[in-house]
Amino acid sequence: MKTADLSDKYLQDLQICELSFQSYGKRRAFHGPIHTVRVLNDNSLVLEALETIPPGSVLVVDGGGSRYSALVGDRLAGIAADRGLAGVIINGCVRDSRELIDIDCGIFALGTMPRRSAKNGEGSRDQALVFGGVTWTPGHYVYADEDGVAIADRPLEL
Repeated sequence: MKTADLSDKYLQDLQICELSFQSYGKRRAFHGPIHTVRVLNDNSLVLEALETIPPGSVLVVDGGGSRYSALVGDRLAGIAADRGLAGVIINGCVRDSRELIDIDCGIFALGTMPRRSAKNGEGSRDQALVFGGVTWTPGHYVYADEDGVAIADRPLEL
């Protein structure tokens, strides 16, 4: 579903993210129910979430906008694709961008960084996140494509 068309039909029901993400995965457009992780330069909980959330979901990772280290690389993106996740949206960075483009999953992030993250298990899961001028609530639905990212409190149809 195109975010522009959703915006035309449902603008009063949508939150539109104000951040400009780059697309790194094979899927340039994706949508699904939101699951959340909040971390800072530590991707242990990102891995845990990718291994446990239901297929068709979108993992939203609030990395605080940090560009210090990558929160997802080819190994974690491969797990997301193998498990049938619709996508991952990261308020932070990815690495292995050359490999990510061939992984069948939507992957949106602010940019790239070759430095790997820590593995200390710090952060939180399944809580509402606020970044990009919107609230990312677990169980709500996110729609992402080349034009941007929109959030609704329910599944939408065109």
